[in-house]
Amino acid sequence: MEPRIMMKTLFAAVAGMFVLSASAAITVHDDDGKPVTLQKPAQRVIALAPHVTEMLYAAGGAERLIAAVAYSDYPEAAKRLPQVGSNSGIDMERVAALKPDLIVVWMHGSSERQIDQIRALGIPLFHSEPRKLDDIASNLSRLGKLMGTEAVAEPAAADLRKRLGALQLKYAKRPPVRMFYQVWDKPLYTLNDGHILSDAMRMCGGENVFGKLKVTAPVVTVEAVLQEDPEALFSGERSPTDVGLTLWKPYTTMTAVKRGNLFSIDGNLLNRSGPRMIAGAEILCDKLDVVRQRRGKS
Repeated sequence: MEPRIMMKTLFAAVAGMFVLSASAAITVHDDDGKPVTLQKPAQRVIALAPHVTEMLYAAGGAERLIAAVAYSDYPEAAKRLPQVGSNSGIDMERVAALKPDLIVVWMHGSSERQIDQIRALGIPLFHSEPRKLDDIASNLSRLGKLMGTEAVAEPAAADLRKRLGALQLKYAKRPPVRMFYQVWDKPLYTLNDGHILSDAMRMCGGENVFGKLKVTAPVVTVEAVLQEDPEALFSGERSPTDVGLTLWKPYTTMTAVKRGNLFSIDGNLLNRSGPRMIAGAEILCDKLDVVRQRRGKS
């Protein structure tokens, strides 16, 4: 072969390699709107929040998850994952040693500095922060794309959208119910309208009595709750030893107590912005209908 023809053939082959490489790149935008680009589907993924762990499993990532954080307890297989920290701190050395090709993070006050350190390692990050119920299915789709598991992620996302759409249609015109959601009793704190849970409340026809507070998870007093006099009170149970709703039973003049509208829902279904939150919203909507049925009976 003539040298000139050989060089043309070589240049064509190299150009073809670049084209293939470019076409193979995967880009999605995370919940901050930042692009996340991988040259190939992620094979070694670390989840830095319990809701993220649930999301990755639902998106088909069971074989790709290599580590998680404390309280990553769903599905059952998640309990066997190595842990690299908790919401109070991440073991940076262990994260680096595991050589992940994707880390899915959740922002909160104590993690921001360490997430900046992870960025400095050059490991691709996807920030998962669903703020509306619709965002959960969107997270599933985007994470499935990053892992190359669309065959699992897309049907799962479609199912969530279908269930959510049915709830929105069913409860669109329900009379409002003023409600208080108790995350924890020591200290007594709740969630404001900026949290995804309030999106579920609104969909079901619930009005968060502390929704307008500026802090996402504000600490409130018993006196403040009594002054608001909610018609329904919900507790996100966390363990059998929680005081939970028994805290309120002595306050018999509160409307929620008077009418028996004290409800416990597994907090993991409402506090975590993962796929199971749609099931939590279904329960919440059903309980608020019970509240409506009890009007006028006390």
